[in-house]
Amino acid sequence: MRLLSGLALVLALLLAGPMWMLATEQVTLRGSWASAGREPAGLAPDASDSPEAVVQVMAARTWGWRGAFGVHTWIATREVDAESYRMHHVLSWRRPALVTQLTPTPDRAWYGNPPTLLADYRGEAAEALIPEIERAVAAYPAAATYRAWPGPNSNTFTAWVIRQVDGLEATLPVTAIGKDYLFTGLVAPTPGGGGVTASLGGLVGLTVGRAEGLEINLLGLSLGVDVQRPALKLPGVGRLGMAPRISGQGGE
Repeated sequence: MRLLSGLALVLALLLAGPMWMLATEQVTLRGSWASAGREPAGLAPDASDSPEAVVQVMAARTWGWRGAFGVHTWIATREVDAESYRMHHVLSWRRPALVTQLTPTPDRAWYGNPPTLLADYRGEAAEALIPEIERAVAAYPAAATYRAWPGPNSNTFTAWVIRQVDGLEATLPVTAIGKDYLFTGLVAPTPGGGGVTASLGGLVGLTVGRAEGLEINLLGLSLGVDVQRPALKLPGVGRLGMAPRISGQGGE
């Protein structure tokens, strides 16, 4: 009984954040995804204003009730003088799930939810990263698979690519469910650099890193604390405190 009571308490604590997000209507439950806003957020530079190479990593809340739990992440790249970006991400409704599409606006709202910038590399740094990103995307081991929980999903893909590309870093939010799903082994570098993630099937894990701070993963939901840039990180709610570091040329 004590074990069951303890498990019930842990589950209640993990679900408290998502339930609060739903109760306070911080995620949209009304309307249709087809009519949700897709306006650009002004994060991706226009080719006419900035022709240099660009690599960006972004995240936005997912559509509907799933947005109370987590975010969708993607990687956008643009070659020098190119008019469009190549947007790499994994989608639940496509087969194969891995999609690379051309778009002039990779920073559009994700069905009503505006994105935030996690990494911003430009110029020579971006030029060097793009071929490596393309190779990593092509080698992603679960291109035909999508599993919302505990992974592999869109966040698993983003974290995997970042881990494969030397020089590419991005601190994925605690709400990026699936980022700790590891295909092989129990330990891997953190996407933010300077740390390690130990994970058992994405269900139970521990992350310690320079950018991530300390994160505990229980049943695919994570909570933690960032000491370097003081903040609490809670399931569903996300980050409470100082804004995270943006990796790359646009970072701090």
